[in-house]
Amino acid sequence: MNSQIVIRTLLLATTLSCAAPAIAAENDALAKDLTSTISLLGLPCGQVVNVVTQADRDYIATCSDKNRYRIYLNPQGKVAAEKR
Repeated sequence: MNSQIVIRTLLLATTLSCAAPAIAAENDALAKDLTSTISLLGLPCGQVVNVVTQADRDYIATCSDKNRYRIYLNPQGKVAAEKR
């Protein structure tokens, strides 16, 4: 096997293995922030268990009680949530 391919494969594997924990930590922080946001808006949730980013400051949050919300900034710049 070509040594260049082996080196590139090892570099890619190393990069991906280092990036995964950082991404997971970022998602955990976002899930906690969205849990707090949903709670402050007075909506039932429990805890956010999954987050899908739709756009900048626009998320779909799935809660432990199976509720799903779209959390976003409305045109007035305020945080809003709508049940999905």
